[in-house]
Amino acid sequence: MASHDTLLEFDYGRPERATVVAESVAREIGEIDDERSRTTIDRDGSVVAIRIDAEDVIALRAAVNTWFALVDVAERTAEIGVAARHDR
Repeated sequence: MASHDTLLEFDYGRPERATVVAESVAREIGEIDDERSRTTIDRDGSVVAIRIDAEDVIALRAAVNTWFALVDVAERTAEIGVAARHDR
C-alpha cells in the first residue's frame, strides 16, 4: 500500500509511562485507519513507536496530525493522573 511512510518515536524515560500512552492510543488502531493509510503501534521499554503507511502525502499528513493529537491527549491525561495521585 504505502508509497509514503513515517515513524514517530516518543521516549518517556519510564516504561510505565510509555505503557499508559501506548495503551491509550492503541485503542484507535482500526478506528482511524482507512483505505489510504494504516498505522501500527509498538512499545519497547520507555519508547512508543507509531508507524504510519499511506498511499499519498495528503493521507500521510492527515494521519500524522491525528496521531500527534492523540498522543498529546494521552500524555496530558497521564500527567493529570499522576498529579491527582500526588494530591492524595
